[in-house]
Amino acid sequence: MSKNYLEEYDAAFTPKLVMEEASRCLLCHDAPCSKSCPAGTDPAKFIRSVRFKNFKGAAETVRINNILGSICARVCPTERYCQQGCSRSGIDKPIDIGRIQRYITDFEDSLKMDILEKKPLNGKRVAVVGSGPAGLASAGYLALEGFEVTVFEKEAKAGGYLRYGIPEYRLPSEVVDKEVKRIQKLGVKIECGHLVEELESLKKEYDAVVVASGHNKGKVLPIFAGKRFVKTAVDFLHNAKKKKGNIKLPENVLVIGGGDVAMDTVTTLKLLGVPHVTDVVYETFAEFKASKKELIGSQEQGVTIIDGYIPVSLKGKTVKFQHRFIPSELKIKADLIILAVGQYTEAGLLGLEVKKTQEVEETANRVKDNLFVAGDIAHGEKTVVYAVRSGKEVTYAIKKFLGVK
Repeated sequence: MSKNYLEEYDAAFTPKLVMEEASRCLLCHDAPCSKSCPAGTDPAKFIRSVRFKNFKGAAETVRINNILGSICARVCPTERYCQQGCSRSGIDKPIDIGRIQRYITDFEDSLKMDILEKKPLNGKRVAVVGSGPAGLASAGYLALEGFEVTVFEKEAKAGGYLRYGIPEYRLPSEVVDKEVKRIQKLGVKIECGHLVEELESLKKEYDAVVVASGHNKGKVLPIFAGKRFVKTAVDFLHNAKKKKGNIKLPENVLVIGGGDVAMDTVTTLKLLGVPHVTDVVYETFAEFKASKKELIGSQEQGVTIIDGYIPVSLKGKTVKFQHRFIPSELKIKADLIILAVGQYTEAGLLGLEVKKTQEVEETANRVKDNLFVAGDIAHGEKTVVYAVRSGKEVTYAIKKFLGVK
């Protein structure tokens, strides 16, 4: 299967196909799919609207419940959430909720629908550090509640990991652009090229500050530290998307890691023409962390995936691995090694220490004083849909903290 890095990988539903897929819905009472969406997007309601050809109503349901609806439609691991709860699974297979949602948000865009309505300004000002999914969601929901919001982003364009991390074939930049403009239309100011180096001045100037800086740095295993031919997946994906795939790559690349970021990396490598891509994964296939959809997509592109091995040494450009459970070892030489073994945040550079205590969770991510956190550095899973949920939670917490009705 040959695909272009700059072309969206999954084809959109046609009007006929979206109706056929929606007609498979069992119209469950107290639908489990809606209960399983972290952001509360309410799939049961918007699928019911589609089934009865009320596409405008479906668009209103998606957008009101999920301010990043068109992004989540493309990148949400639905098999872990709404589709896992789908009652249709007991008959044949779950409803393809993500593609239905994509059709709805594309419909919304084609009609230039203006669904979101904000409350009058309440006189309170909030600063948001970072314009990734949690930063955008927090800013959007705060603006809807009448807050005057300013977002500070260190990069030249807003979007964070949405723009500089998720590959173009999964999330086109034009989709990110439209979502950013939608949030700006609510009155949110976004200052790009503005690196926040300390928080105290923001805390004094604004009524509340939200840090949503994300896990923006890739981890490096000690045996690979300082090697010029070793990159992190975060840096590789950032460079590939920023340059629209126009990067020079060797013919033999080794990737270490087995999550969704690793799958994005190996698939991107194949789409950019690398003939030999090998992925060695700590987990066995029974433990795999990546979404099934992304795993299958990488295998369809011809990626070699070897499971259950741990890197133990590096000699020259040859990595030695040992199996976790059986007496077996493996050696692989590669011209480029890419590590997808986890990410961390640079929030510590801001003097911010987030402790995952019960107190933090009970106060919906208020750290201290008028300082709040959202997204990757808050509690919850590290997905875009959880970032949307985090944006809702932090908005509620700030309203409560500032006494806004």
